[in-house]
Amino acid sequence: MHEVFEHTADLGLRVEAPSLELLLAEAGAGLFEILAGDMHQIRCRDERTFDVPGTDPEWLLLDWTTELLAAFTVDRMLFREFAVSVHPAGLCGTARGEPYDPAIHTLAHEIKAVTQHELDVRRTATGWEATLIVDI
Repeated sequence: MHEVFEHTADLGLRVEAPSLELLLAEAGAGLFEILAGDMHQIRCRDERTFDVPGTDPEWLLLDWTTELLAAFTVDRMLFREFAVSVHPAGLCGTARGEPYDPAIHTLAHEIKAVTQHELDVRRTATGWEATLIVDI
């Protein structure tokens, strides 16, 4: 589950999941919901794999979402489905989607960056939760 919330001139994302892997996958979905709005407009035609080094959950979240945003910024890729596995040296994530086409897709927000502001990832009694702020 994820929830988008307003934060001064930015937008925030709160994510909850039973595992760190699912939390990171859900954060990817939340990021692209902020970017694209209606996720159903994105077809899962292409797949990209991302390897993110590190062990700290906060930095994994920040680096993973930054890599996803860079794929949109540089290659104009919109993603809809995400799978993540965490291993001792970092994470391996897969994102499925398609290239942005203004004839097919509408964008809800321009995301300039994923920020460290209020970045938080923590274990809870029922799994994991995170807060992430994006600069729009």
